[in-house]
Amino acid sequence: MGGGFFPVRRVYCVGRNYVDHIREMKEADERDPPFFFQKPRDAVVADGALVPYPPLTSDFQFEVELVIAIGRGGRDIAVANAHDHIWGYAVGIDLTRRDRQRDVRDLRLPWEVGKSFDASAPCGAIAPAREARHFRNCAITLSVNGTERQRGDIGQMIWNVPEVIAQLSKQVALGAGDLIYTGTPAGVGPVVPGDLITAHIDGLPSLTIAITPSEA
Repeated sequence: MGGGFFPVRRVYCVGRNYVDHIREMKEADERDPPFFFQKPRDAVVADGALVPYPPLTSDFQFEVELVIAIGRGGRDIAVANAHDHIWGYAVGIDLTRRDRQRDVRDLRLPWEVGKSFDASAPCGAIAPAREARHFRNCAITLSVNGTERQRGDIGQMIWNVPEVIAQLSKQVALGAGDLIYTGTPAGVGPVVPGDLITAHIDGLPSLTIAITPSEA
């Protein structure tokens, strides 16, 4: 990814990890434990990607997120040891067919139709952990056509980076090459073809994608 090739194994995403986003979506309890869903690994696209407006939606939305890149796998990883498993960090965008997500949520069905589709996981260049601090408190923002739409702080995460790794590793054996998208702050919203999206986290390379018309 970006400055070096990172062979992606699996892509995991944390649902509802910022209180203000839970409140804006009017769903769940702020004290609920984290839950996870997956995206296909070929849904990952790099900085500068052209992302076609996807089918089956009229409400295509952005969610800026800190991404953890796992360098060493494990199961039942302790919170105190979680940083030893991190290869690096990136800024990512969890692209979402919001109308489809709401449909399946109301039917108590899995989220995949709203979350797991082509080009739905843009990811910027990964900064190796040895070159970047372990992220605890720093700004996370997203702009559309130069207008800021999301602004939060990594310190607002309900479950921090080590806790996310520990919780996920209770469910599955993590492996080198896994990416974990850690949730989004408030301010999510729709985009249309022609929009330019720029996501940024202090201390990491920025991520810019362009939304293009639907593919024939």
